[in-house]
Amino acid sequence: MQQTQEHRAIRQTVRKFVEQELNPHVDAWEAAEIFPAREVFRKLGELGLLGITKPTEFGGLGLDASFSVAFAEELGHCTCGALPMAIGVVTDMATPALARFGGDELRREFLAPTLTGERVCSIAVSEPGAGSDVASVTTTARRDGDDYVIDGSKMWITNGMQADWICLLANTGEGPAHANKSLIIVPMDRPGITRSKIRKLGMWASDTAQLFFDGVRVPARFRIGDEGRGFAMQMQQFQEERLFVSASTLVTFDRLIAQTAEYTRQRKAFGQSILDNQSVHFRLAELQTEVEALRALIYRTVGMYIENKDDPEVVKLASMCKLKSGRLARELVDGCLQYWGGMGFTWDNPVARAYRDLRLGSIGGGADEVMLGIISKAMGTLPRKAR
Repeated sequence: MQQTQEHRAIRQTVRKFVEQELNPHVDAWEAAEIFPAREVFRKLGELGLLGITKPTEFGGLGLDASFSVAFAEELGHCTCGALPMAIGVVTDMATPALARFGGDELRREFLAPTLTGERVCSIAVSEPGAGSDVASVTTTARRDGDDYVIDGSKMWITNGMQADWICLLANTGEGPAHANKSLIIVPMDRPGITRSKIRKLGMWASDTAQLFFDGVRVPARFRIGDEGRGFAMQMQQFQEERLFVSASTLVTFDRLIAQTAEYTRQRKAFGQSILDNQSVHFRLAELQTEVEALRALIYRTVGMYIENKDDPEVVKLASMCKLKSGRLARELVDGCLQYWGGMGFTWDNPVARAYRDLRLGSIGGGADEVMLGIISKAMGTLPRKAR
């Protein structure tokens, strides 16, 4: 992936934003278990960072996905995982299908004010009984005249307590599970919607909700694209999500290794620094090599995505990125924490926070096992009965 002056400019802008507008408040927002979404997104919108790849006619910058990856990578300078995740939901999880398949009127009404930071949005796919198995969602949107009437619930909705609208995946027909679903924009001020906050192991600064829908009416014109195409559009939307999630870990990994090297350099045991032990500095070297290998895989994937985002090879590679970033997070953070000794087990330690936050990487956006299934299918090694 080529790094131009324009890439470097965006990286510098994002890093400055993180250092000035996010990191000074992270501890307070983590303690409050929520961050002021409208304030943060409004500032991001003023910088043009919420619509990097979105159409210019709706307020986006119209740039390719390499700039979105650069944006995600620099968000890794944030000292918690919650804020990059919450931002990524708006930029790369809830809006790609709307930007690509939504009608002009729908994009003017919902996409444009989201890119300026005036509105906060969420992606609503997972349910209490259907997480990575997207085909099993049971929420329904029944047609009634010019409206859809929505019943059901959604789970693990990032930004869910503050969202102004959600991109909802719901069953709109009785056909096969992969052809009976639609993506629908649902304003969150509609009667019949109830929100309940979920407390989590990590990602504390990001609010997460369970949503309940009881006879919620929205105009049928709020549907994105054709009825019954929602599953396919969501699968495409997942590719941008998985690239964002993977890229957002890279600088975080770099930082954790550097912090661990510095701490072990200062910490003494048996007449020498902990870092002077070959097992320690060799292990950190191995972990840094793994990070660079992941970075190369992400850059290769985004290059192919730019050439043809519908290429099946992109699905395989994006799944590999997601799998590798989630598993490396577990290996790297656990390994670094070990070298901090007792300090690593204290609540406010940066590695301890990363230990809590980054564990989500192997679960959210498709569990490791689902990624392995996608990769195996692409390789032609998945048993037929499992397809």
